[in-house]
Amino acid sequence: MNTVSDRNEAWRDELRRSMAAKDRVAIERVVMPETPPAERIKSQRIEVNKGLTAEMAVTEARRCMDCVTPTCMEGCPVGIDIPGFIKNIEREDFLRAAAVLKRTSALPSVCGRVCPQEKQCESKCFYIQKLKKKPVAIGYLERFAADYERESGHIAMPELAPANGIKVGVIGSGPSGLSCAGDLAKLGYDVTVFEALHEIGGVLKYGIPEFRLPNRIVDVEIDNLKKMGVKFVTDFVVGMTDSVADLEAEGFKAFYIASGAGLPRFMNIPGENYNGILSSNEYLTRVNLMGADQEDSDTPVYHGKHVVVVGGGNTAMDSVRTAKRLGAERAVVVYRRSEEEMPARQEEVRHAKEEGCEFLTLTNPVEYLADERGRVKQVRVQKMTLGEPDASGRRRPVPVEGSEYLIDAEVVVVAVGVSPNPIVPRSVAGLEVSNKGTIVVNDETMQSNLPEFFAGGDIVRGGATVILAMGDGRRAAAHIDEMLRQRQA
Repeated sequence: MNTVSDRNEAWRDELRRSMAAKDRVAIERVVMPETPPAERIKSQRIEVNKGLTAEMAVTEARRCMDCVTPTCMEGCPVGIDIPGFIKNIEREDFLRAAAVLKRTSALPSVCGRVCPQEKQCESKCFYIQKLKKKPVAIGYLERFAADYERESGHIAMPELAPANGIKVGVIGSGPSGLSCAGDLAKLGYDVTVFEALHEIGGVLKYGIPEFRLPNRIVDVEIDNLKKMGVKFVTDFVVGMTDSVADLEAEGFKAFYIASGAGLPRFMNIPGENYNGILSSNEYLTRVNLMGADQEDSDTPVYHGKHVVVVGGGNTAMDSVRTAKRLGAERAVVVYRRSEEEMPARQEEVRHAKEEGCEFLTLTNPVEYLADERGRVKQVRVQKMTLGEPDASGRRRPVPVEGSEYLIDAEVVVVAVGVSPNPIVPRSVAGLEVSNKGTIVVNDETMQSNLPEFFAGGDIVRGGATVILAMGDGRRAAAHIDEMLRQRQA
């Protein structure tokens, strides 16, 4: 028995005999069923990707070559046993597949929906590396297994070590904090997660629209953590509600800081303070978390017939697609580089185009104009061309002289990045912080210059994917455990 993958040689050999490699290669990659654009833009809460049927999942799982050295795992920041869970799907043992996932991932239903598998595990797949063919749809299969378990009503809890009574605080309930909390709970720690907002989930709740990640999916994952013994405290800002010293006095022996990067960036161009110009953080939070798309919302948001979204990442795609669902006749992405250089997932760009969103690439805002009430009415943009590569390795956008023109806009959403929220780092005396406001940690252990404080996710990276943030949380949990065990010895 291989304890890592939990697969035995007998059924693996049987599978190899039953299907030769050439037969696996001949299977075409599955296409995810989707809700038609005309239907899905009617509501913020209609999920676009509909998931695989059992038959589709089994067929796709059969494409997996069961490589002796599974390079796909090299691309997974949380170390999922990818061949192990996929082979269980092939055997139609879907609950076993979900159990394999949950050994290393606290949020498989989430990751199966929002992680950029095409840049991570799938990019390392044998099909791409050796055959130059489409990779196994690892993300689709992860979602299928996790969804099957949830919908079956037989959600298994991971094995937990005996409770040791040692209290650990996790600051922030986003993917990094939840991942760390889950691993610490498995190791027997008394874990409390402190969340500044009234809802648990962090960016999973306020930053990602329900048409990509329904809140009910996040809630089930959180409920699983509660069943494992993780405690959650909402409306609690560490450094303001209580100090770190207060928490230490309550017996907390270590902390994992995962407070994210919720401080929006702007471009500092003329007119940026006009009404109707808001950050993507505010825009998406009002809609996703506070129901601004509902007529009776206590926190409404400007709708606008003409909406301009500035930026080219996934947050920009979420914003422009949200605008379309709020009734925008024209929802436009303005991005200063070419489409090929957009950091957004290709799937998100495709979905936005299908939904009627427009793209003005090689274009950059230079000024906002307002009406007599101080409400934005137009954006002055300038065409760009690509020059020499900059520090990021992408070609630097250079303004084209005399190319300025105006675009109508009653709403402008700025999605050009975020910075770490300084409240928590400032509340910890002596904590080393970079000139960008990120917490400085050891890359291997996620430990800061203060031994009891670990950190990960956006508060360290400045901006990260869900899965990278989760990887930080898992790594930190292992080293928190190591530190506390040494102190107990």
